[in-house]
Amino acid sequence: MRSVENALLKLGEKPLVTGSPEKVLEAEKVVFPGVGNFGQAAETLRKSGLDKAVKSFIAEGKPFLGICLGMQLLFEKSEESKESKGLGVLQGAVQKFPATVKVPQIGWNQLELRDGKRLFKGVADKSFAYFVHSYYAAPGDESVVAAETEYGLRYCSALQRGNVFACQFHPEKSGEIGLKILKNFVEMRD
Repeated sequence: MRSVENALLKLGEKPLVTGSPEKVLEAEKVVFPGVGNFGQAAETLRKSGLDKAVKSFIAEGKPFLGICLGMQLLFEKSEESKESKGLGVLQGAVQKFPATVKVPQIGWNQLELRDGKRLFKGVADKSFAYFVHSYYAAPGDESVVAAETEYGLRYCSALQRGNVFACQFHPEKSGEIGLKILKNFVEMRD
């Protein structure tokens, strides 16, 4: 969370780090980073009321950016915690990488961008971003995929549906490309 906050400060923003559902609902935009276990995070969101706040915020049409686990929690479920339910904002599930690759994926990998995706305005196809994860999102609706990455298989590494944006990689740790992506998000007006 601190690195996301620092990246936003570097862009001249004044982010408010909060766990308050009321503050989330009052925000103009929300950046929702996450690390850790899907099930534990989903339970924490439910206990705090942040699950309902996030869903209400998204339903209002305001810009929302999920990062890493913050992306995965937008889906219905995850192989990491089969008994836990995600936010269900997007159809699909989070799956574990195959045993044929080193898990977790840690390091730099390329983004294969889809045309017309606002989060990547001014970002070149095949740019590198920084990843740290063992699970990947498999959207039920292919049209939400904004970028794909190859790591033993092609998977959705970023998505966009209306006002909902998310990336599996860490833009806050991805140098100038990551700052450009965050800048694109904070400059969105609708």
